[in-house]
Amino acid sequence: MTAIAFPILLMLVLVVTEMVIINRQGLQEVDWHDVVFNLNSGHLMVWLFRGLEIAVYGLIVDHFNTGFVSGWPVAAVWILALIGWDFCFYWLHRLHHKFTILWAVHVVHHEGEHFNLSLAMRNSWYSSLASVPFFVPLALLGVPVEMFITVSVVHYGIQLMNHSALTPDLGFLERILVTPKHHRIHHVADRAWSDSNYAGSFVIWDKLFGTYRPDLPEGDFDYGVKGASPSANPAVASNVPILRYVLRWKVKTATPEPRYQAHGLMLLAGTLVLFSLVTGYVWIYGYRYAGSDQDQLLRFSLLAFGAIALGGISEGRNWALYSWIGVGVFLTAEAITGGAGYPWFLGCFVLLLHSLSLLLGFGRNDLEVRETSLG
Repeated sequence: MTAIAFPILLMLVLVVTEMVIINRQGLQEVDWHDVVFNLNSGHLMVWLFRGLEIAVYGLIVDHFNTGFVSGWPVAAVWILALIGWDFCFYWLHRLHHKFTILWAVHVVHHEGEHFNLSLAMRNSWYSSLASVPFFVPLALLGVPVEMFITVSVVHYGIQLMNHSALTPDLGFLERILVTPKHHRIHHVADRAWSDSNYAGSFVIWDKLFGTYRPDLPEGDFDYGVKGASPSANPAVASNVPILRYVLRWKVKTATPEPRYQAHGLMLLAGTLVLFSLVTGYVWIYGYRYAGSDQDQLLRFSLLAFGAIALGGISEGRNWALYSWIGVGVFLTAEAITGGAGYPWFLGCFVLLLHSLSLLLGFGRNDLEVRETSLG
């Protein structure tokens, strides 16, 4: 599964490299807690859950395929898949801004207040599920699953670079591709700007359908979504918008006063270890789910819970420290008893060491919690 796992790892390397450069050059304030949330909420979960999206796509190809492209030259099918995927994504993205139930999923991405590569990886847990209906046309036409996955990775790679804080003006390519110059307009904390520039890779769709906007606001502006700041825990951040926008519940987002503060780089280290294990998981299993494979189910569950635990650590929750070490213990034990390969065992053991270090106080500062009285 090199074709899937390698791009995930490359994305992680690019994100961290850009943040290091930004930090050294002082181009923008680097909030490592925000970077960690972006990694945890987004591709860490998306790559784990994307198997459901691929499974549905494969089901449609296998049982409802019209055979439209069956007689086409392979190169022509690739071109159709490359262009068709981006066309479908444009409408996916545009309708996510129009319909409440879809906005409740997409808003997690827009709540990021810093424009950099890590923002591209910030997504709701349900992003892959919400995208399923929009790529059905490609499945009905008969675009193979393997081709769909490959084209998706290419486009997601382009969209990653669309969020770069370092990319200069690209000259004539600005007329063809979506670049950071276009896409940063889409992340302005004002719907007059964010409800534009929906295209993912090819800027032609915005120009063709009248949603292209060329310039940022002239005055001061912020990125993100106006209103309360989201939770640092991906489990909360992904579900609160659904409760708030879809079910119309008045959800309070205030969190208890933190018990400790984890150092940003220590938190980032834990995220990198967990993300590496997710890459290993994808390397081993790809996007398939074997219901009878108990090792896969356990690994999936522990990796998903690890993201929740890291979110709790970012918020200074005591339960998160014990949960994080629990993830390390169970992953390491499973790696030993399940006969996993050495790289997987090593990653699990490093996670265990990281969790022990945090629990013992390394990389965190305990805070005094102010007591409040009633009356």
